[in-house]
Amino acid sequence: MSEGTKPDYWQRDVVDAGGLNELTTLNLGPTHPATHGIFQNVLTLDGEIIVSAEQTIGYIHRAFEKIAERRPFYQITTLTDRMNYCSAPINNMGWHMTVEKLCGIELPKRVEYMRVIVMELARIADHIICNTIIGQDAGATTPFLYVYQWREKIYEVYEEVCGARLTTNMGRIGGFERNFSDLAWQRIRAILKEFPPVLKEFEKLLVRNRIFMDRTINCGPFPADRALQYGCTGPNLRASGVDYDVRVADPYSSYSDFDFLVPVGQNGDVYDRFMVRQQEMWESLSIIRQAMEKLDKMADKTTFRADVPDWVLPPKEEVYNQMEALIYHFKIVMGETEVPRGEVYHCVEGGNGELGFYLVSDGGRTPFRLHLRRPCFIYYQAFPEIAKGGLLSDAILTMSSMNVIAGELDA
Repeated sequence: MSEGTKPDYWQRDVVDAGGLNELTTLNLGPTHPATHGIFQNVLTLDGEIIVSAEQTIGYIHRAFEKIAERRPFYQITTLTDRMNYCSAPINNMGWHMTVEKLCGIELPKRVEYMRVIVMELARIADHIICNTIIGQDAGATTPFLYVYQWREKIYEVYEEVCGARLTTNMGRIGGFERNFSDLAWQRIRAILKEFPPVLKEFEKLLVRNRIFMDRTINCGPFPADRALQYGCTGPNLRASGVDYDVRVADPYSSYSDFDFLVPVGQNGDVYDRFMVRQQEMWESLSIIRQAMEKLDKMADKTTFRADVPDWVLPPKEEVYNQMEALIYHFKIVMGETEVPRGEVYHCVEGGNGELGFYLVSDGGRTPFRLHLRRPCFIYYQAFPEIAKGGLLSDAILTMSSMNVIAGELDA
């Protein structure tokens, strides 16, 4: 990947020698189109060079953690997919796994593989958004318009699985609400067949493009030691050369059954972040293929949830005709399912890094406490340090490559 050191202007100290240098204050955001979300950076500039940056967040803070403490466990799913809405199913599955960990629920292999397929599709959709926008912010509109349509094709899979496209509310505690339809499997196989040639064309347009390379190599570099000190995870950390991936470090949902690489960079610059996400899309396609092959070899084609009647709504015909099914239906809808006391932490590899759920239960119908470890909130704190000494135009690209999602940042 990219090599080299920061240009000279990164080392420049701005000194006001008797008022000869005049500094400028610029509000980048909160509604500037280059911010990719509702958040603000107050930049102090010496010409085009950034002297300092001060962030303001919270413009769309929705108090999800506090709201969750007033909701039954199964109703919290709709809060999670409004965090990183670019890869909402990963958030949904992460929350379900957290409750399953607390309750000791074990899922059938088929259900875990179905979850892996959905989560990897969500990762591809997330990286499509990030990498095409990096190209757009570098001045390349064609790749953005060409590749972005494949995000919509992934959304068509979501739509067939759960009925929604963006804020998915996908799955349930204990598995899925229904089996995948034949059309859903057809659409997944079509993506596996048709998307790789498009991804190769996308790489031909940008990866060795001299203009793109000049704009991104050595732009916004971040060394591994500083990334670790800030608590960065995900593609932004791996771009700095640290091969930490939750799917490998602490496997969940049977990720240990799959063979895949963890791409890493060297300098942690925009080019490295772009390339790490690019390679991760190839790895996600490989994981989905492996999961499909494993599912095809299974004799069971119908299981889509664990045997946990306390969490899964029974079929309507049973509710209308059987007392036991009616009781379960009432208990689930009213949030009266018994939950053990205890505290758990569960994390998944989200589109932007380690997405964690710290859940404390007092045995009541709602969480006693819930803390969401949002990767955006953690690594965005490093932006002033990364941007300092760089050009204003480089700050835009840096922000794009960090993939700061406002919904996840504020929560």
